[in-house]
Amino acid sequence: MTERRPGGVRAPLTYPVPPMERERLGALGIFSGDLAAFPADTQRRVVAELEAFGYGAIWYGEAFARETFAQGAIFLSATERMVVASGIANIYARDPMAMAFGGRALNELGGGRFLLGLGVAHAANVTVRGHEYGRPVATMRAYLAAMDEAEPLWRGPEAPPPDRVLAALRPRMLALAAERTAGAHPYFVPVEHTRRARAALGPDRLLAPEQGVVLAGSRQEARALGDRYTGFYLRAPNYRNSLVELGWGDADLEPPGSDALFDALVAWGGVEELRERVRQHREAGADHVVLNLITRDTSRPYLEEARLLAGI
Repeated sequence: MTERRPGGVRAPLTYPVPPMERERLGALGIFSGDLAAFPADTQRRVVAELEAFGYGAIWYGEAFARETFAQGAIFLSATERMVVASGIANIYARDPMAMAFGGRALNELGGGRFLLGLGVAHAANVTVRGHEYGRPVATMRAYLAAMDEAEPLWRGPEAPPPDRVLAALRPRMLALAAERTAGAHPYFVPVEHTRRARAALGPDRLLAPEQGVVLAGSRQEARALGDRYTGFYLRAPNYRNSLVELGWGDADLEPPGSDALFDALVAWGGVEELRERVRQHREAGADHVVLNLITRDTSRPYLEEARLLAGI
């Protein structure tokens, strides 16, 4: 973030800076998930309905789908109040100036409704682009500094840059999020991680964990749907290392994960069971919980499920 100085020169702000107003972001968000594969017209219709249901934010990833700012523009153009948040924008996908200016352009488009989530992604998502995967914390620290240096060069409409949050899992990245950004958006984490993340971030940083959810009447039914989610992410070293640090062993972590790990990572059951998991995250320190809906039929948008869970 930056501030205007006399003569038009912008200088980097240093945190603490108040994060995006909690009232605007709301207590409950939703992850775009399978919606990423749908045409833009469908996305516009669906996100407008999600806003009408009362979700405070829609979060979206960047992994072999639409470029992050193109996707954000689709969501912002179809909504009036909802925060649109990249969760996350891969820092290897564009240089720091492009990231800073793209975020600023979207924040102007949305009237201050864009939240820029940044992450180092995973080695496989970086090397396929032809880049060398660097040390995560050092790489992110240098990238944030370069974004700040680029801000005074902005010549677009007078508009504030968006707040930034980091895809932070382990202590050093959480510490960097607390030091240099408005907070953290941890993905694929149990409630225990939320408790530890709040302790690491302190009381005044935004904490917005993602929570996988399955509407199902039994664990067997839940696993029939949710194993594709846990099986995919347990093969990613960053997520696996985060869970090891929380005390999970090899037997639990073998994809698609033990029943105990599945229950910790995926909230399943009916509306009341899912409401209880969200409550646990909030009690552990989350400001905003992002529901990631895992559904049986991925050929249709998840509106029926999203309507049931709105406001839990």
